[in-house]
Amino acid sequence: QVQVVESGGGLVQPGGSLRLSCAASGSISSIAAMGWYRQAPGKQRELVATITSTGGITNYANSVKDRFTISRDNAKNTVYLQMNSLKPEDTAVYFCSAHSGAFVYWGQGTQVTVSS
Repeated sequence: QVQVVESGGGLVQPGGSLRLSCAASGSISSIAAMGWYRQAPGKQRELVATITSTGGITNYANSVKDRFTISRDNAKNTVYLQMNSLKPEDTAVYFCSAHSGAFVYWGQGTQVTVSS
């Protein structure tokens, strides 16, 4: 079993920045990758970015490339999502995920609102 807890959401103006954090606990050694997904009202959950536990290989949605950066601190079992140049269309609930074998563990989500 793996547990993940997100933090760091909030309200930010267009063009601003936020950093989300995701702390993992439990069977840490079983996690192959962690990621961030988001879900806007009335829309399906979509991939934002992922990072592998071995090698730190990253993957981004086209809509966030060059604006968002996913990173990890293995000593703290924490993954971060640095979000820069935020746009109103980035408004969503952001979910952290931990991928372990056939299982995906989700956090409760954190709201990010980009508005003036």
